[in-house]
Amino acid sequence: MALITAHGLSVRIGARRILCDLNFTLEAGTWIGLIGPNGSGKTTLLRTISGLQPYSGSLTLCGRAVSAWKTRALARQLAFVRQSTPLSFDFTVREVVLLGRSPHQGYLDRTTHEDSEHVRRALEHVDMRGFASRSILSLSGGERQRVFLAQALVQEADVLLLDEPTNHLDVRHQYAFLQTVRGFVRSGRTAVAVFHDIELAARFADHILVLDGGRLVADGKPADVVTQDLLADVFRIRASLAPAQEGALSIHYIEPTE
Repeated sequence: MALITAHGLSVRIGARRILCDLNFTLEAGTWIGLIGPNGSGKTTLLRTISGLQPYSGSLTLCGRAVSAWKTRALARQLAFVRQSTPLSFDFTVREVVLLGRSPHQGYLDRTTHEDSEHVRRALEHVDMRGFASRSILSLSGGERQRVFLAQALVQEADVLLLDEPTNHLDVRHQYAFLQTVRGFVRSGRTAVAVFHDIELAARFADHILVLDGGRLVADGKPADVVTQDLLADVFRIRASLAPAQEGALSIHYIEPTE
């Protein structure tokens, strides 16, 4: 079922055109990976889908224009985990995660037992259960990233938007994080994630969009999209590819093409 659809989607920031006439359909219940060189528009696309960035053309969520959704209603549909989140206040980890319940509460509502249970389970999911009383400012970058994933999980949104989700994480927590997201998708929800690591994108994503210079240059299953020609043409790197275990892809980078 089509969940997010774009036709002629474009974004300008000032005089610069960041996204140019994108056309795509993202299916519900799948994990979509966004890959492309630095500056290709990946983060801008996530921000646009999340309703944070004005756009021209058509962009719909559940058949309704993203620009037509009210903020709180959109927050019940989409949860956005940014690559880095500025922190202005010295909240505890529990307080930060609890903010994810805001779309489900009225302005004067108190925290319920149900809210607290959501927070507890989310912290367990991201291996941060013992950190609930810690100051968010006392945590490492990787620990903070896991807290913000927990915040997104308690939001109970149908779509999880992730901007380079494994940034700052060590190898163990990278895979734990990605397995948590895989469980989210297997439960019937949808993830859209920017990947810096092409091998991880090919291993975990069901579908991949490739951006280059703000344009969509490839769109399909990982095995069809991630090819030697694409790596040479888009990422400017010569590489050899080989299948790995469990349908994964092993990429051996050889040298830049220019």
